[in-house]
Amino acid sequence: MREAIPEKTAHPVLIYWIIAGWVGYLLLPWYGIEDGFFGLEWLIDGYPFDEDYAPAAFLIAQGEKLWLSPLLIPLIAPLLVLRRNKSDPVYSTVLILAGGFGFSWLIAQGFGIGLRGFNYDWLSTVFGSLGDRQFGMGYGALIIASSFLFTFTQGIAARGAVNGDVFVVSAIGGVIVIVAIFVFFPIGNMLFTAFVTDEGGYSLKIFSEKFFDNRLWGLGCFAGGRCGAAVNSLFLAIFVGITTTALGLAFALVVTRSGFRFKSGLRALTVLPIITPPFVIGLALILLFGLSGSVTVFIADLLGGQPTRWLYGLPGILIAQTLAFTPIAFLVLIGVVEGVSPSMEEAAQTLRADNWQTFRTVSLPLMRPGLANAFLLGFIESMADFGNPLVLGGNFDVLSTEIFFAIVGAQYDQGRAAVLAMVLLCFTLSAFYFQRAWLGRKSYTTVTGKGDAGVHPLMPKRLGIPVIVIAGIWGSFTAIVYGMIVYGSFVELWGVRNTLTFKHYITAFSIGFNEHGLHWSGAAWDSFWTTITIAAIAAPLTAIVGLVTAYLLTRQSFAGKNAFEFGTMLSFAIPGTVIGVSYILAFNVPPIEITGTGVILIVSFIFRNMPVGVRAGIASMSQLDRSLDESSLTLGANSWQTFRRVILPLLRPAILAALVFSFVRAMTAISAVIFLVSAQYDMATSYIIGRVENNDYGLAIAYSTTLIFVMLAAVALLQFLVGRVQIGRRTQFMTGA
Repeated sequence: MREAIPEKTAHPVLIYWIIAGWVGYLLLPWYGIEDGFFGLEWLIDGYPFDEDYAPAAFLIAQGEKLWLSPLLIPLIAPLLVLRRNKSDPVYSTVLILAGGFGFSWLIAQGFGIGLRGFNYDWLSTVFGSLGDRQFGMGYGALIIASSFLFTFTQGIAARGAVNGDVFVVSAIGGVIVIVAIFVFFPIGNMLFTAFVTDEGGYSLKIFSEKFFDNRLWGLGCFAGGRCGAAVNSLFLAIFVGITTTALGLAFALVVTRSGFRFKSGLRALTVLPIITPPFVIGLALILLFGLSGSVTVFIADLLGGQPTRWLYGLPGILIAQTLAFTPIAFLVLIGVVEGVSPSMEEAAQTLRADNWQTFRTVSLPLMRPGLANAFLLGFIESMADFGNPLVLGGNFDVLSTEIFFAIVGAQYDQGRAAVLAMVLLCFTLSAFYFQRAWLGRKSYTTVTGKGDAGVHPLMPKRLGIPVIVIAGIWGSFTAIVYGMIVYGSFVELWGVRNTLTFKHYITAFSIGFNEHGLHWSGAAWDSFWTTITIAAIAAPLTAIVGLVTAYLLTRQSFAGKNAFEFGTMLSFAIPGTVIGVSYILAFNVPPIEITGTGVILIVSFIFRNMPVGVRAGIASMSQLDRSLDESSLTLGANSWQTFRRVILPLLRPAILAALVFSFVRAMTAISAVIFLVSAQYDMATSYIIGRVENNDYGLAIAYSTTLIFVMLAAVALLQFLVGRVQIGRRTQFMTGA
């Protein structure tokens, strides 16, 4: 008779996290390093006895920071149950209590004790004067917090949550915590000021007066006057969502479903606007269609009339935002259009449906997830856009610029800015709800575990001709806009001395030699290299967080899933100006003290751009049959192996979309960046804005042009590194039996 095989004990990952916790407590500096998160000077500058660099254990041994000593209890407790079976209730209970207590104590002491001792008067009343202080958390606190968090999730998984899947439970816990810290905490801290009075108290009446202000909800534009900022933003966002989705679908169809010979050029044109600082597009439009613009003056002379200011207001913002955000829709839709099963389309044609009927009744309905996600992203981007309305808005007030002026203008009313941000959130939540209602509970699966060697049919003529014409016109217009940008970078002084020169490029990017060798002598090099570094770090982290979140939303069921999804979209719905100010207020003091460092820029980019990875991942994963996951699990793989080896290879369009968008947005963002840069970490866009403020338009446009070409090269490199998804289909040029 065979001896029973004992049930598996502790998960190996738990052991790794226990070791990490002890390393953070015994070896790594507990508090933040003055030289920055990435600085290593502490290793040779008084470590480990200097209080500025000492680990928690050394601080306690010296009689300092004794409030860190209770953390030893949750560090020791998991060691006592390592040899117990995972099914033993004691095992899961100890892990949950140890992880929960350790993480909670870390948060409590972090917020309770700050730069001047206790942060709250009631703590001083209860415990007396502390006589000590603490700074922002560093390597040690970060590692030990992670250890406690994932010890807690190991205990939850051992209790059978989400079928006891350690990877899924840990991923859910990790995403919840980082979103809570870097999205809900700073935004909540900012929005809380909506109820603050001038005297420092709280009043619901003050909030109501600001929320129902006629400057927000006025409908005067329907009677020849001006509408409120909220009404303007809503109508603008709807128009932009529709136009960007339609154009994005047109470009995706031309690239994938037509015989158009210049597909590569068209694909490049669709990417160009997304890699350009938005105010540069606005400047190019002014040079073309402004009061003194070349096209405006030419038409006025031709017709014998006077130039007008028609560009400023809704028309100009609509054109600029459509130029800027159509690439987002294209990047989302290209993978969805390619993912529609050719076999289903061939089956419709076998049943004697023509190309138009096949597209209308089979292909287009299967693209609904992508269309809905593209519209949602266009809607939210329009709501949050700051650069284009600032340059082209005129008297057309929108929420983002109103927030900016409420914060940095003469009024300096953080309460009004918070109310405006709450209105914007209401619009975003409504768009999210209507998107889900339109999709319903239907299945859009087209990629299964079965072979699919079909060929996508070409677009029907009644659709193909207008789509190609529209794509051609818009592509030509985009090329003209960018031609103006490039030309403007060589003009010595626009409108005064129109001679061509390389002066602006030389000033910004000159290179010389000195006694130390190569010398980057140009004025723009420091901000350029900083921007490249920050963007290169933020892009893959953004893609990872976004795609893991998309996997959890599409493949797992757990309590609070809808709230979880909304939380991941929240940062995308808030204007960058609010993100910047809220980050300064939240992270300028302990326990997370990162203002003025490169970390705060990386974090802001990750959580500002993460929703693109989430939406692209959801759109693509909606087309992957769950049988692919089930087959992998049946063959003995766990969820992590299934995600890494089965799901990710089929998500290359979504991965590329997340990488491209997060990288270029980090390179071109301005609204949040302008609040977060420092002397040590200056970004390209803040440098360009500084040149514009000094009326040095030539250098600003030259720098922007350089960024465009650099990002084009980066996009091509990412395309090469990620590759294209291969799902076993023939191409239009393959033949055979």
